[in-house]
Amino acid sequence: MNTIDPATLQPHEFYRLLNSAVAPRPIAFVSTVSADGHVNLAPYSFFNVFGFNPPILVFSPSRNRHGHKKHSLLNVEEVPEVVVNVVSHAMVEQTSLASSEYDRHVSEFTKAGFTEAASERVRPPRVAESPVAFECVVRQLVPVGDGPGAGTLVVCEVILAHVHGEILSEKGTVDPHRIDLVGRLGGDWYVRASHDALFEVARPQLGIGIDQLPAHVRTSAILTGNELGKLGSVPALPQPEEVKAYRESGALGELLDEARYGCQYLPDLLHAHAKKLLAENNVQEAWLTLLSSERA
Repeated sequence: MNTIDPATLQPHEFYRLLNSAVAPRPIAFVSTVSADGHVNLAPYSFFNVFGFNPPILVFSPSRNRHGHKKHSLLNVEEVPEVVVNVVSHAMVEQTSLASSEYDRHVSEFTKAGFTEAASERVRPPRVAESPVAFECVVRQLVPVGDGPGAGTLVVCEVILAHVHGEILSEKGTVDPHRIDLVGRLGGDWYVRASHDALFEVARPQLGIGIDQLPAHVRTSAILTGNELGKLGSVPALPQPEEVKAYRESGALGELLDEARYGCQYLPDLLHAHAKKLLAENNVQEAWLTLLSSERA
């Protein structure tokens, strides 16, 4: 393990580590307007949601290498309103183009080929191509430095949201496959949040925890930390009578036969079988399998 003190590096050197390790980051594609009506559009990956009552988004424009404020920050100092547009894979190259350092009064909408859509409650326009756009009022500006690379937290309250209908599921929620978001990593790298990159992790119902797993499970050479996490997410272990009924059901017949005839060590067979069940998110049967050796 390498230990790095930020004070021993130039800020831009530690920035590369931060950007690569704190990732992927969502992208706020922010539209703002100056007091004289000039529109700016710029992406920021120092961004996230920070509350929902009221709904709060925060992004941070970092000062450039000369220590100058970004145009987005100059604009919100004059007109404290923004639209935060999310970035899908279909628009990522255009979004990257909009990050170029054009003069303040040059429209990135025009340069990057995006369509301005009129907002309803704020002055900056939204990006028509974005699958979701949040109209916001700026509640607070929090400077956290004053040199090159220093950020200013722009605390925004969402007052209206626009959602393209085609990204909604049959339940009316945003479908992660349909919205097809991208996230920012270090250097020139991005990640596409769709297809095989998506997976679900069920929320534990006050799980028993890994510390309460039987020793032979907790110290398994076959099961990974992720798999132990799944096992520890259950509220209680199966009862002995459930395990006995499972054994007698014949579900483990072939495994028991292999062990009976000396082909393999039974606990290893059970752990390997439980591993397959956990890959299918069949946690209950995985537990019944694992406990079948100790509660025979």
